[in-house]
Amino acid sequence: MTDRSLTRLRIVLTAFFALDGFVFAGWVVRIPAIKHQTGASSGALGLALLGVSAGAVITMMLTGRLCRRFGSHPVTVACAVLMSLSVVLPPHAHSVPVLGLVLLLFGAAYGGANVAMNSAAVDLVAALRRPVMPSFHAAYSLGGMLGAGLGGLIAGHLSPARHLFAIAVIGLLVAGVAGRALLREEVPPSPDRSRREGPARKPVVEARAVRGLVVVFGLIALCTAYGEGALADWGALHLEQDLSAHPGTAAAGYSCFALAMTIGRLSGTTLLERLGRTRTLVVGGTTASLGMLLGSLAPSVWAALLGFAVTGLGLANIFPVAIERAGALAGASGVAIASTLGYGGLLLGPPAIGFMADWYSLPTALTSVAVLAATAALIGFATRRAAVG
Repeated sequence: MTDRSLTRLRIVLTAFFALDGFVFAGWVVRIPAIKHQTGASSGALGLALLGVSAGAVITMMLTGRLCRRFGSHPVTVACAVLMSLSVVLPPHAHSVPVLGLVLLLFGAAYGGANVAMNSAAVDLVAALRRPVMPSFHAAYSLGGMLGAGLGGLIAGHLSPARHLFAIAVIGLLVAGVAGRALLREEVPPSPDRSRREGPARKPVVEARAVRGLVVVFGLIALCTAYGEGALADWGALHLEQDLSAHPGTAAAGYSCFALAMTIGRLSGTTLLERLGRTRTLVVGGTTASLGMLLGSLAPSVWAALLGFAVTGLGLANIFPVAIERAGALAGASGVAIASTLGYGGLLLGPPAIGFMADWYSLPTALTSVAVLAATAALIGFATRRAAVG
């Protein structure tokens, strides 16, 4: 492929990552209103939110096969369309079981889109021979910031049903325009695919060691996804319920987090080139841990918003780095394993936060994000010799 083709493909994939974050954020900022609508307790809401994560993880196990059969580009377009259509359903659920079922469908589309987009991005990054994966995740964060910002502006003026219908229309328009462009582009050949063989082609002892390290990097990604999911699902509710924030201000909490994460990921390639992967993991995990302690325990709204922003800066590049390190060890199979484990953090987070909030309090439950961020930093340091940097 020519440099111009690679550039076009990078732009189109960036649009899909941004759309993914925009649609997801549009849903999460309306969680407090839908919680009130269904009359759910924190624990029951956590179980309903489990539908998003369960649907995503189940689909991730199948999307790889679909990508191999039909190609990552068509699967990306199909999942983006389904995600845009399914986001209109939650406001029409008036009981926890029904909410859980519609979120299962939404999560399935969301998870499939993430795997397909990341698969396409991995091929492009290999062709470009530059560590630009954080830039795609920056687009996701930017989309999340825009979606949350829009939600904050209209949360007090527009019903969840009308808001999410508008999100769906925007999503379908973007998926239609960007999808046509994506389907015209070929999947770039990976120049080093022949050298990056999976563990199955290595000696048995070495293969087991490689798989073990891939799982470790997947656990690092899990810690990051847990934090992202916790702030997405519970951040606005914490600000509104525990700190008496206005619904618009509460919605801005995720926007602050997403903006900080966007800034961190936009500088991710530079950080990786200057600090290396190990230092990026350790510094990021430590920063996120301190930020989340402030965000969850601060007595004022503005201090909590600052804590959310610091957490976003810290978590920004941990997930992309963990996925890249797994891929460097085991190629595409490593990326798949680490991604599935990583998004498993979304499966663990919502119910865990909900149950801890019922047992103790929501601020105490949110400190678990700080604990896992610190754990990610420790694992990153402990595995510093597994790969150069």
